Amino acid sequence: MSGMYHFFFIRHAESTGNAAKIFQGWADFPLSERGLEQARLLAQEWAREERRFDLCISSPLMRARQTAEIFAEALGVAIEFDPDWRELHNGIFAGLTSEAVGERFSESEMTPYVHYGESGESRWQLFLRVGNALQRLMDRGPGRYLVVSHGGALNMAMYAMLGIPLQTIRGPRFYFSNLGFAEVEYDPVKKRWELKRLENRE
Repeated sequence: MSGMYHFFFIRHAESTGNAAKIFQGWADFPLSERGLEQARLLAQEWAREERRFDLCISSPLMRARQTAEIFAEALGVAIEFDPDWRELHNGIFAGLTSEAVGERFSESEMTPYVHYGESGESRWQLFLRVGNALQRLMDRGPGRYLVVSHGGALNMAMYAMLGIPLQTIRGPRFYFSNLGFAEVEYDPVKKRWELKRLENRE
């Protein structure tokens, strides 16, 4: 197999849930007016830089979908929606404020196997789900891919690509602001991942 895999993994722009400091999970909030403008400005910047992708793959949650649609239009790329790129399912915490969630549990007590919000996913389940999504990307073959997702899911993608094991304690965290992105390459000849760039917009 020859050719390189080029990935841009980007978090969605600001949602109304972000603006209200809500622990969103699978709760489906649209982009805020600020988020819509953020996405348009960065998409236009990338269009001027003539960045090109073979495909855009997005979480179907509204905040990611709207972000992906703005980039797809500006860059002239097709979109596919993959539910495995959704954010962590946080059970009964979905739609609650961060303050309300903080009063009910402490992340310091979490292990990779504890379900968020009682009925949500564990970090282990999220890791496996995102790993499956990443495998499908690799199965497409070398190319340039734009993936629009969420902070928790993108952290698990970074773990999978960089060989970081899940730990009983919280472990390292990659911070993705709204529209923060990671540029990552995979060389199938050397069989090596390389993190080229991690950029946040805030």
